Amino acid sequence: MNQLVLFGADVVAVSVLVFALFFRRHRRRDLVTAYLGVNVGVLAVASALSTGTMGAGLGLGLFGVLSIIRLRSTELDQLEVAYYFSALALGLLGGLTGGPLWLPPTLMALILLVMLVADHPRLLRRYHQQLLVLDGAITEPLVLVARLEQLLGARVHSTSVQRLDLVNDTTTVEVRYELRGGPAGATRATLRTSAHVAPRTGAAR
Repeated sequence: MNQLVLFGADVVAVSVLVFALFFRRHRRRDLVTAYLGVNVGVLAVASALSTGTMGAGLGLGLFGVLSIIRLRSTELDQLEVAYYFSALALGLLGGLTGGPLWLPPTLMALILLVMLVADHPRLLRRYHQQLLVLDGAITEPLVLVARLEQLLGARVHSTSVQRLDLVNDTTTVEVRYELRGGPAGATRATLRTSAHVAPRTGAAR
């Protein structure tokens, strides 16, 4: 009976995580399938391990290996990785029995609360990260920062030059910046693609 309660709690929790939080905010259908599949698969295997002869530690080790393979098979940004491991953790909590019955649902609720707050659009919304291609091979760091701040209308916190092409006269740079307040900053944020919408992409010419 306790196991059925945990199964139900996992179904509710992963539904909230995937549909109410992730899909509502990011609209990626392919990852909905991935998160649900990971959660149910982890739930099933963790339940089998918790009632079988193999220890839960071996099961967690296997899931660690599978997670590495999964994350190396395609490019995921850090936000999608966070949702991935949240779905995995919910499955583990729902499948591993033992201990007080209230503990797994409480931990599930804690995971959902953290993701609700950490991925909220208003949290640190002025901070962005982009990969930009600039006209001109800029070798001076101060000149590069000044060019980026003028282009983005923002305060640049850090830059990392990915490619300096002296033949085609371009500079590819990853930049982390903070939008300035006021209508001008909001207008620039609207006109330019932010890292939250399209992670680390963009072009400036």
